[in-house]
Amino acid sequence: MEARHDHTHGADAADAVRAEIYGEDGAILASFLAHIGAAIADRDTLSLKRDVSGLHQSELGDLLEALLPEQRLALVELMGSDFDFSALTEVDEAIRLDIVDNLPNEQIAQAVQELDSDDAVYILEDLDAEDQNEILAQLPFTERIRLRRSLDYPEESAGRRMQTEFVAVPPFWTIGQTIDYLRDDKDLPDRFSQVFVIDPTFKLLGAVDLDQILRTKRAVKIEEVMHETRHAIPATMDQEEAAREFEQYDLLSAAVVDENERLVGVLTIDDVVDVIQQEAEEDLLRMGGVGDEELSDTVAATSRSRVPWLLVNLGTAFISASVISQFGATIEEMVALAALMPIVASLGGNAGTQTMTVTVRALATRDLDIYNAGRVIRREVMVGLLNGAIIAAILGLVAGLWFHNPDLGFVIAAAMVLNMLAAALGGILIPLLLDKVGADPAISSSIFTTMITDVIGFLAFLSLATWWLHLGGG
Repeated sequence: MEARHDHTHGADAADAVRAEIYGEDGAILASFLAHIGAAIADRDTLSLKRDVSGLHQSELGDLLEALLPEQRLALVELMGSDFDFSALTEVDEAIRLDIVDNLPNEQIAQAVQELDSDDAVYILEDLDAEDQNEILAQLPFTERIRLRRSLDYPEESAGRRMQTEFVAVPPFWTIGQTIDYLRDDKDLPDRFSQVFVIDPTFKLLGAVDLDQILRTKRAVKIEEVMHETRHAIPATMDQEEAAREFEQYDLLSAAVVDENERLVGVLTIDDVVDVIQQEAEEDLLRMGGVGDEELSDTVAATSRSRVPWLLVNLGTAFISASVISQFGATIEEMVALAALMPIVASLGGNAGTQTMTVTVRALATRDLDIYNAGRVIRREVMVGLLNGAIIAAILGLVAGLWFHNPDLGFVIAAAMVLNMLAAALGGILIPLLLDKVGADPAISSSIFTTMITDVIGFLAFLSLATWWLHLGGG
C-alpha cells in the first residue's frame, strides 16, 4: 500500500534528522543502518530509544523497510511503548502484516488507542476478522464504536480514509463560546482547519473556517458566519472520487456524512494526497500486469501476481504466431522478411502503448468522455498517420539500402503506415471499450493493444510482401 505522511516537525528539525539518517540519494545511510543493526543485536534498548524515538513516522517507516525482517520485529519489541505505531502506515502492506501478525493483540490494542482514528483503521483493516474483533473488544466503548463504524464502510471508500475526530458545535453558540470550547476541551483533534455546525441529531448544517472565527467578534452567533458545506462527501464514495473533489475545488478538508446527512468524520488533504499516490501507483502497476505487487512481497506472491497476465500474453502471442505461419512460403522465399518483421511489430507496439497510456490516464482523471471522444480519436488517427509516414520513410530507405532492394523498402514502409494507424486506433478504442463495459482499462489494455499491433503489423507486412512477390518484384 501507499505511504502516508503527517508533517508535524519543524523544517529545521526535519532537515537535521534527514542529514543524520539520509544520504544525498535520499536512502537511509549505511552507517546509520549498521548502527541500528548493532544496537538491535546487542539489545541496547537505551541507544535505540535515543536514536529512533525522535524519528518522524515516515523516517521510521523508511528505517523499517531497510531493516531485515527479523531486525524489524526485534526493533518493535525492544522499543516497547516508545515505538510509534503510526510508522506502520508508511510501509508496504507485507511488512506491516509481518510485524502486526507477530505482536500480541493486547499490545496492538494499546497502541491503537494512541493513534488518530484514520491511522488506526489503516492498521486494523488488513487483519482478519477474529483479530479485529479481539483488538476492538479491548478498546473503550466510544473508540470501539467509531473504529467499527469506519471498518464497516467499503474498502477504499471515504469512510475508511476519514478521521472520526472532528470539532462540531451547534448553530446557536456564539463565537466566544466556540473559542472557549476550543481552548478548554482536551479531547479535540491535534490539528483541524474547520469547525462544523450540526443540529441535535448530528445532521450537518455548515462549517466555519478557523480564520473566520478569529476575525469575528465574540458576540456573533455561529449561524451568522457559517457557510454551507457544498462539498460534503458521502462515506460510501470511492476514495478516488473523493480525491477528485479535493482537486477540483481546492479543498483542505471536507466533511464526511452518512446516508442520512449526519456528520461522521472529516477527510483531510494529507489523506487525499496518499489516496492520489496510491491510485496512481495502482494504475501504473496494473498497466504492467503486476496487480498490487510490492517490493517486500515473497517470491511465491510475486510469481502469483505476474503469471496470470503472462499466460494471457502467451495466448495473444499464439495468435500473432498463427498469422506468421500463414506466410511460411513467402518468408522462405525471402529471408529478409524475417529480419524486418520484429521492427514492424516493435514500433507498432510502442506507438500503441503511447496512445493507450494517455487514454487510460485521461479516463482515470475524467478528461476523456463521450463529448470529446470523437475529437480525440481523430487527433490520434492524424498523429498515427503523421508518425507512421515519418518512421516509414526512414525505415523504407534503410531497408532498401540494407538489402539492396528498393521494392522491399516500399513494402515495409507501407506496412509501417498501416500498423501505426492500427496502433493509434487500438490504443484509444480498446481502453474506451473496456471502460464502456465496466472493465478497468488499466489492467488489460496493454495486452490487447499489443496483440492488435502485432497481428496488423505482421499481416500488413507479409500480405504486401506476398503480393509484391507474386507480381514478380522479388
